[in-house]
Amino acid sequence: MIRSILIHPDPRLKKVCAPVANIGDDVRALMDDMLQTMYDAPGIGLAAPQLGVLSRVIVMDCAKGEDEEPEPICLANPEVILASDELREHEEGCLSIPEIYAMVTRPASVRVRYVDREGTEQERDFEGIRSTCVQHEIDHLNGKLFIDYLGSMRRQMITSKMKKLKRERSRIRAEAG
Repeated sequence: MIRSILIHPDPRLKKVCAPVANIGDDVRALMDDMLQTMYDAPGIGLAAPQLGVLSRVIVMDCAKGEDEEPEPICLANPEVILASDELREHEEGCLSIPEIYAMVTRPASVRVRYVDREGTEQERDFEGIRSTCVQHEIDHLNGKLFIDYLGSMRRQMITSKMKKLKRERSRIRAEAG
């Protein structure tokens, strides 16, 4: 099921999410909904709080080339356990901050420990865009947005734009009512 994605500023996007106690049908259904919502948006990553669910769950699929097979991955309780000293700068965007992009510097590669959709603890190394994506989504679970890496003036401008976008969308919905 495709769900609505929260738009910044929304207080739920700034909350630290609770760990998932166990992977049951409810969590797997959430992961499936998150993947459908992410693909529909379209995006390469999505965190549960972006749907208003304050649980430590993220999904991602960075295979975007036409010659690449989809590579969906679902992670519960992900945590970075090792980060490279080498840094990588990448232009990031966010489904909760539509049409806004900014350069963010993060470790070039990370090792992440997580629980998969079958309930098995895993460790995986992420590099390049996958490293950027997994760090961006884990930030969401800790109440942090990519614009929090920017200067306060730029962040305030973006927040004002998002408030205006939310008002406009509300007006359009009301008129369609």
